[in-house]
Amino acid sequence: MTLNNVTKLMTFMVMSFTFCNVQTYAKTKLAEKTEEVAEEVQEITSSAARKINQHGIGLGLGQTFLLGNFQDYGDNKITGDMFYTYTASYSFDFLANLHFSNHAFKDKEIYLRGLTFNIKGRSYEFDNFSPYFLGGLGFYQPIIVKDGEESEAKNTFGFSVGAGTDLRLNNHFAVGLLAVFHNPFDIKQEDTEDVRGSYFKLLLTTMYLF
Repeated sequence: MTLNNVTKLMTFMVMSFTFCNVQTYAKTKLAEKTEEVAEEVQEITSSAARKINQHGIGLGLGQTFLLGNFQDYGDNKITGDMFYTYTASYSFDFLANLHFSNHAFKDKEIYLRGLTFNIKGRSYEFDNFSPYFLGGLGFYQPIIVKDGEESEAKNTFGFSVGAGTDLRLNNHFAVGLLAVFHNPFDIKQEDTEDVRGSYFKLLLTTMYLF
């Protein structure tokens, strides 16, 4: 074997060894990068996916609009609500709402008390943003005051319907917007006029999930 052939053979062996090392290095880096991407995708997916059997407590703050006969006894004003929610499935939540406020206008006044139990149904979810509809029944105790005479405090049944949106900031906090209509059933009175009317709430909400 001539010196020229030996040189060529050694050059070929060196190039083959280098190519094999480069190929191995590239495969290793590709595998590491693929694993990193898979972990990131899994993390994003898990953070975006809704968790079921999750509890939440929250507050709502916004405007209450009096409707029907109620608007003759008070003025619209900013009020607060309290919420409890339970994620029953990937599409439906249970939502309890407790609220109370008083509204005055001239020599008239109305007190609103309500405890409602609703089902939230989500039409679709886009990332951490989810619009929903809700409806339910509850207990109400509206009291009206006119010329210093107060109606008898009686509990009545009623219904609520609404819609809103939630935006989950992370696994424990969510903010949103809620519009809900409350309609207590009429209350008969002996000495004063019957208590009848409804009201509408437009609220900014915040929820702590656990």
